[in-house]
Amino acid sequence: MTRLPLSASMVLLLGSLSLLSACGFHLAGTRPLPEPLQRVYINVIAPYQVVQPPLETALRAILQRRGADVRGETAPGTAVIRLSELEETREVLSVGIDGKALEFRLVTSVQYQVFRDGRMLAGPDSLRLTRDYSFQPEQVLAKEAEEARLRAFIQTEMAELMLLRLESQLGKLAAVSTPAPASAP
Repeated sequence: MTRLPLSASMVLLLGSLSLLSACGFHLAGTRPLPEPLQRVYINVIAPYQVVQPPLETALRAILQRRGADVRGETAPGTAVIRLSELEETREVLSVGIDGKALEFRLVTSVQYQVFRDGRMLAGPDSLRLTRDYSFQPEQVLAKEAEEARLRAFIQTEMAELMLLRLESQLGKLAAVSTPAPASAP
């Protein structure tokens, strides 16, 4: 195997990275956000809300990591992501011969839409994610911890999917609202 000098390998690496960025490639989570999501307020409509729902926490973290200004209150020019009908349930999938549950399905669903200055920009839309897991009665503590990890994973995945959908919808909206440049005669 022939080894390139350190400077030649660095030149190759930098050259490949510049080619990837020139074609529009971005590492996951590093794409720029659409303009409407640059300043955002997350409005969760939930009865009896005591703590911030995990979906709101995950969405806030992803938006901030991507450079958005996530505000504590709405203001003119700020997009409002409205989350409603957030539900988390656990369904029994199978039962053993002793009548005890052996498998469960965790189901999380939410409806969302985006407004800015009284105008709907995206939605209304909904997401529903499920994850199945087995349960052994002799490992109750381990399975409860597994269920908590699965719920957290679902919330993060749901926030990422919601953001992907919103980026797509808002990207199309920007393309439609931006007039094409006039061609010269």
